[in-house]
Amino acid sequence: MVYINRLIFPMESIQKPWGKEDIIEINERYMFKRLTMHKGHRCSLQYHNFKHETIYVLAGKLNIYTGSSKDKLICKTFHPNESISLKPGMIHRMEAVEDSIYLEASTPEMNDVIRLTDDYDRIKENEL
Repeated sequence: MVYINRLIFPMESIQKPWGKEDIIEINERYMFKRLTMHKGHRCSLQYHNFKHETIYVLAGKLNIYTGSSKDKLICKTFHPNESISLKPGMIHRMEAVEDSIYLEASTPEMNDVIRLTDDYDRIKENEL
């Protein structure tokens, strides 16, 4: 549940093949989500044309791959209380080394996802 303006609203939860996204807030200026990713799973290798996001790990351990091309990715393992900001155009992917929970604060372009590869055969362009 989310407490907004002294009213309680249920969070929107979006199931993903790797876990789930709980949308805490979305408005014209920003979006805030809590994500759960299961051990051994990873999201698409992707980038955004407009969306700028910051990832903050709450629990678990995430490998985060980043780079300017899919052939030149750097992997860094993130632990609780560590964060990274991903600018538009930055290719990235999160992978759970162990069950993980992390926050994502971003600009509000929810459908700005360009998938380069995906373990779950989802479409590449502009999908949630």
